[in-house]
Amino acid sequence: MALAWDRLASAIGRTGNMGPVDVRQVNLTIDLCLRVGELLLASGAGAADVTATMQLLAKHLGLRGAETDVTFINVSMHYQAGPEEPHVMANRQVKARVIDYEDLTRVDHLIRAVLRDELDLKEARNELARIVSTGHSRPRWAVTVGMAVMAAGVTVQLGGDALVAALACVAAAVIDRVQLALTRRRIPVFYQQVVGAGVASTLAVVAAASPLQVDVSTAVTANIIMLLAGIGFMGAIQDALTGFYITAGARITEALLSTGGIIAGVSGGFALAQLLGVQIPRLAPGATSLQSVGLSLAGAAVGAAAFAYASYAPHRILLPIAVIAGAAMGLVALIPDDVSRAWQVAAAAFFVGLVSYSVSGRLRVPPLVTVVSAVVPLLPGLAIYRGLALLAEEGDSASAGLLALVSAASVAVALASGVILGEYVAQPLRREARRVEARLAGPRLVGPVRPVRRRRRRRERASA
Repeated sequence: MALAWDRLASAIGRTGNMGPVDVRQVNLTIDLCLRVGELLLASGAGAADVTATMQLLAKHLGLRGAETDVTFINVSMHYQAGPEEPHVMANRQVKARVIDYEDLTRVDHLIRAVLRDELDLKEARNELARIVSTGHSRPRWAVTVGMAVMAAGVTVQLGGDALVAALACVAAAVIDRVQLALTRRRIPVFYQQVVGAGVASTLAVVAAASPLQVDVSTAVTANIIMLLAGIGFMGAIQDALTGFYITAGARITEALLSTGGIIAGVSGGFALAQLLGVQIPRLAPGATSLQSVGLSLAGAAVGAAAFAYASYAPHRILLPIAVIAGAAMGLVALIPDDVSRAWQVAAAAFFVGLVSYSVSGRLRVPPLVTVVSAVVPLLPGLAIYRGLALLAEEGDSASAGLLALVSAASVAVALASGVILGEYVAQPLRREARRVEARLAGPRLVGPVRPVRRRRRRRERASA
């Protein structure tokens, strides 16, 4: 059956016409493409990547001319072989969005195996079912440990000592477990962010009220960066740059709501500190020395690798992510201070995007896994904290606080756009890829860039 369908698909590719349509086979192909698209979209892939991957997969399996539509919560595919043939349409909704780089990598390998003719339609469906139904290679408590190590690494990056790193580590672990419990109860993400930021700021108030000499501002900033790491800035900017404005608008709205939840939670902690008469200090970057720069690079490397580990990224990519993140932070340190923070971050993000494409290809992981993890230390947690701290004060500090929050937004945009520009420069768009992926207007962070040459004739000759 599979061989007959392969011959039929080859005939379609040569003539562009189709005889009697096997509606069952068409439905199975569309269902496979939709399930792949759903998983990619839920993992944070851009709408352009999802669309191009689904179309490429459908064409390779015999559905030439299939139309794909991707929105923030829905993926759909339409196919009609000819004017007299039945029109087949199906869609799937994206109900859960989880950062799961293990499943994302396995689906990426599945797509490439189908394009190399190593898997037929039935085998691909079975493999995809195994990917979705199989649990992770790491236990859930390991994710909590990864988040805690990430917060400790970011604390070291910001100049905190061992006691501050321990406070940030404990707060991160508590935040992760609390958010996990809220997720199981289907609490919206906005409230999860409010509670997470509230936990961080409350623990900071308690530590500031204690006799211990702890720089709680650094710990709170590290936890803000931890909460920001799960927000899909990258996908939102990529969708906007590649022409998927509806999906981009929805993702930007989600990102703004999640960030607003962080701001609300931290502001609540500041209000509690004022009621208790506890002074929460500001956090401002000071003069750097060779030793402090070295610790900053090490902290950034540890934080990025720990986030990748907590997101179930393959072990083989953890060390390269750490190296790329440390190098990006070193590039920021080399840029003069009179250059705006947004341009510093944009230059470092461009470097991350430029390097991640080749590194990810060699290690057989989607570039999205590398770039999202490597830019975690560059997230604008410091600007958000400073803005909220200034807003909590009286007088002219409020306007400075608003300016700091606007600066945080500009840093987030510079971060995402810099990464995508780096990928665009690093990833050549071949003529063959442009023909197949007509709607693609930017670089690929997920999925193959161009179709893999078919080996059906070779296989048929070998079997004969």
